[in-house]
Amino acid sequence: MRGGTSRLQGDCQPPGRAIWRIAAGSAPTLAPVTSTAPALERAAPAIEQAAKTAVRSAHEETLPTRVALARGRGASAIAALGLAGFLAVFALVRTHRSEAFDLALTMKLQRRRNAVLQRVMAAASWLGFPPQSRIVPPAIIGTLFALRFPIEARFQLLAWCTGLVSSGLKAIMRRPRPVAGTDLRVVAAPLGGSSFPSGHVITYVGTYGFLAYLAHTMIRPRAARRAIVGTLLALLALVGPSRIHQGHHWPTDVSASYFLGTSYLIGLMAVYRRAKERARAARAGSQA
Repeated sequence: MRGGTSRLQGDCQPPGRAIWRIAAGSAPTLAPVTSTAPALERAAPAIEQAAKTAVRSAHEETLPTRVALARGRGASAIAALGLAGFLAVFALVRTHRSEAFDLALTMKLQRRRNAVLQRVMAAASWLGFPPQSRIVPPAIIGTLFALRFPIEARFQLLAWCTGLVSSGLKAIMRRPRPVAGTDLRVVAAPLGGSSFPSGHVITYVGTYGFLAYLAHTMIRPRAARRAIVGTLLALLALVGPSRIHQGHHWPTDVSASYFLGTSYLIGLMAVYRRAKERARAARAGSQA
């Protein structure tokens, strides 16, 4: 007791708990400790502003819809050859006319076994194995949604659906995979389904091919655009040989997947362009 008063204070009480303060000649009262809620409320505007800045920066680094649509039309002429190529390979495999060619080419590719090449081939196939094959594509789609590119995100999801096309064809063809032996080498891996077509290749062409298309048509800075598109195209080019080199697929499995994946992109890019044109027209009408 000093100065006619005494005070008992629970200094070690956790935030949000009341502290007893007792003054001489008065009843006990409760004094609430300041909580962390006001601090969070003060930080909320800063967090919201940071998110808006990220979205604005992403849109500033992309080209106008008119330019993006013009760039995309050139790819359709090249992609249109895919369907014819796939049908030709499908017929050869279905009638068992490609077996000698498949075996000879596989043995030729597998003769090259230096350590650097094996690491490159393994790296090219890595994204197609679980769990990363189930994490990376949804992450790309989620990022597009977060940056407020909803049309692109939805079509990126459709691009990922090439895996479903592969599963359907595997159920129809039921082609045996290469078997390790004296002349063939098969790298151990979590494989499923039949050999035709290559699920890795068709999923890569759909998922990362469409992503490359978006990067080519939308990204404004030339250096960034070329770096991203070049990296994705290199991945597409390497995944096919990697599937043969690792002994997981025959060459015709891979070539059919390249053709079918490309033909899938034909329709996807065409529908995407129509969706963008409708969205552009709607914005113009609302601003008129």
